[in-house]
Amino acid sequence: MIRFVLVFGILLACVSNALASDIDLQQRVDLLIAAYPDTLERQEAGRLFFRDGGPPMVIDDGRAKDHAAKLAGGDIEDSLHDLYASGACETVPARNMDPGRIRSEPLLKRLYGNSKKEVATSLRGVDWFGQILQVTTRHGVATALEAVRDDLEKRPDLKPYLTPSAGTFNWRKVAGAPNLSVHSFAAAIDLNTSYADYWVWAGGKAGNVPRYENRFPMAIVEIFERHGFIWGGRWYHYDTMHFEYRPELLAIARVAGSDACR
Repeated sequence: MIRFVLVFGILLACVSNALASDIDLQQRVDLLIAAYPDTLERQEAGRLFFRDGGPPMVIDDGRAKDHAAKLAGGDIEDSLHDLYASGACETVPARNMDPGRIRSEPLLKRLYGNSKKEVATSLRGVDWFGQILQVTTRHGVATALEAVRDDLEKRPDLKPYLTPSAGTFNWRKVAGAPNLSVHSFAAAIDLNTSYADYWVWAGGKAGNVPRYENRFPMAIVEIFERHGFIWGGRWYHYDTMHFEYRPELLAIARVAGSDACR
């Protein structure tokens, strides 16, 4: 939590005068870099540079993509484009608004590990209400999840929604998609499936979800977001039991003022 607060302090100091309409790609990438300072170094001439001296990545590949193409193979620009609506209020996402569901898999591999074996070298067991979950220590994810747990422990009324967890580390692809899930990098957690709602279960098709459903209290969402995790219930293609560590999107949301309660 301390690290997360410090990162936000740096981010907001850098762009304190920005309005929502002023959050351009360069500023978003600066927020991304500040969120993962152990790995990311700087941006220059449209490329993202890494502290290990490895090859830089192109931020925007310049290709026009529809929503499906972004989900299947988004670049860094695609992953930062949609504004995440943080806050303690629940909203129904607009069609194809999936902030955070669009990811750059090559970037995730640089952040957390290029293979199941490499990711596994950074795992640590986190006690999740008596259940030991394997979570990556990279970028403070395990520590952040422990902070979430500590805050949730103060709310015993929420425990039925939290446990048993449906899991964290699982090297696999997103259901029905070619790209890896964030669970592959041990930076995501699914809560109790008994309360879960999922767009496919509601009879949805890609780009056409007939209804939005959620049974998780917003108090849980607010606590996760406080510590750097985004919620799958903020997606048009919703997955309400799912949370993943994406502090850059929350930083952008804060600067842009994209609070769901507004």
